[in-house]
Amino acid sequence: GKMGYAMAKAACRRGAKVVLISGPTSLDSPRGVEVVRVRTAKEMEEAVLQYFAAASIIIKAAAVSDYKPVEVLEQKMKKGDKNLMLELCGTPDILKRLGGIKGGRILVGFAAETENVVENAETKLKEKNLDLIVTNDVSMPDSGFGTDTNRVTLIFRDGRREPLPLMSKDELADVILDKVIGIKR
Repeated sequence: GKMGYAMAKAACRRGAKVVLISGPTSLDSPRGVEVVRVRTAKEMEEAVLQYFAAASIIIKAAAVSDYKPVEVLEQKMKKGDKNLMLELCGTPDILKRLGGIKGGRILVGFAAETENVVENAETKLKEKNLDLIVTNDVSMPDSGFGTDTNRVTLIFRDGRREPLPLMSKDELADVILDKVIGIKR
């Protein structure tokens, strides 16, 4: 989404070789960035693992769905008289997998939360072996999905928390990259 694209543009402006693995979006591809298009969480996982070995910094800003339908129909399902029960199953936890194999790489994750925002993000930081997690309350109207702005808290591996004011996603991308550069491997 917009935050991932902002991160890719900012890293490219700073001279990084950037591979942006993107789900479906109407956003224009950032100039100078290699864009790999995927449609499913499984395709996202496969693409991330394909490029992982060559990466020194991985920033996972994608809001990959945690669940998918068990059954996917080839044709439209006709409306019936009864209620419909939709069965879901989990998708791969790409960030957790990367945390288990990261080695000396810097790994940054994002946490879109609606309650216990900082506490839930701190749990993810530890469980997924991250160096930094960027968390925001996506129930706020000016922050999160579909907006051009974000209000986040940066949480570092050493326990430091840095709440940031509302800013554009482009500005935030530069702040995050400044912090990533300061992370010791």
